[in-house]
Amino acid sequence: MPTESATSTNEKNKARLRWACRRGMLELDVLFLPFVDEAYDNISDHQKLEFERLLTCDDPDLFAWFMGHAVCEDKELNEMVQLILKRVKV
Repeated sequence: MPTESATSTNEKNKARLRWACRRGMLELDVLFLPFVDEAYDNISDHQKLEFERLLTCDDPDLFAWFMGHAVCEDKELNEMVQLILKRVKV
């Protein structure tokens, strides 16, 4: 069972992630925000780091990757893109 401090830290981290997910581009917001709220806690620590790295990418790149106009050349980031897209299609 997580300690109160760990729970507080986790909630602060999720609040920070929610803020980073607010891209100003509706197409990205509807992918990222539900992912953080509903799936983030269930992915591996490595995937969490990759998701955070994904959020540092530029919006036009993210849009192209998620809309299928381009493929992310970074293997791990592309896996995260595919994970998020798969989750939406289920």
